[in-house]
Amino acid sequence: MYNGRKKLKVFTGSANKDLARSIAAHLNIPLGATRVVRFSDGEITVYIEESVRGADVFIVQPLSSPANENIMELLIMIDGMKRASAKAINLVIPYYGYARQDRKTKARDPITAKLIADLLTAAGAHRVVTMDLHAGQIQGFFNIPVDHLMGIPILAKYFKQKDLDHTVVVSPDMGGVTRARDLAEKLQLPIAIIDKRRPEPNVSEVMNIIGKVKGKKVIIIDDIIDTAGTIVQGSKALLEHGAVEVSACCIHPVLSGPALERLQESPVKELVVTDTIAIPQGKNAEKIKVLSVASLIGDAIIRIHEELSVSKLFE
Repeated sequence: MYNGRKKLKVFTGSANKDLARSIAAHLNIPLGATRVVRFSDGEITVYIEESVRGADVFIVQPLSSPANENIMELLIMIDGMKRASAKAINLVIPYYGYARQDRKTKARDPITAKLIADLLTAAGAHRVVTMDLHAGQIQGFFNIPVDHLMGIPILAKYFKQKDLDHTVVVSPDMGGVTRARDLAEKLQLPIAIIDKRRPEPNVSEVMNIIGKVKGKKVIIIDDIIDTAGTIVQGSKALLEHGAVEVSACCIHPVLSGPALERLQESPVKELVVTDTIAIPQGKNAEKIKVLSVASLIGDAIIRIHEELSVSKLFE
């Protein structure tokens, strides 16, 4: 619980109201009063229904589906806070949308992750708090402070409660090795790697398994699970190579398109995710376990508001 000054205020857009309420509850403050209105032609406006003059404002808004609507909503909220004389406008973006467009891979590609950073900064944001960016270099796309929180400790705390004898942590690709090693070190487990290629977006092909998985229980870890093709193919390949049980975990459960159907029909025993992205009611598959990041974000907000080190949270 937080009993700080009255000048700390937390607001939310439409993207993940439950998470914002949980963060406010952790801080022991009421959630700020706002109202989002959509006109018949699709235009958005936001009414800020309390004073923010001189306040340290935190706006909770993951850039999840519908990403473009949520981005526009956030930009309008920033502008409203700025024109209402908020002292500092801090964006809490648990899931940073468009993060997978972080570099040019072929001629004339946009770098949309940088474009979003420019838009948020130009609108008037003073700071960004985010979690597990798809690419760490996105922090450098901003010319304002970025606090990059990590969800691995939350996942590790959950798995430590389980029987981890004969268990291996698996990275679903070469790019995720650092993430897998981080979880493996916290759980004191070995790692393995799925060597694959991706011929086009949302399409992956498993090539080989690097490491010993025969006779082992495995935990696949990724930052984002989108259509779940990678996780499902990976789980099948691991079982073909002798694994006896497959669990999976990620920070950001995008779960678009056929993801939930694939997961339900897959050999994955359990999928552990966080609530950086709201999972709509009716989409809570039996295999999904949701862990909250509210206390972590709440503690980060306290430290930012009190001008203390955020990195201490991970020491």
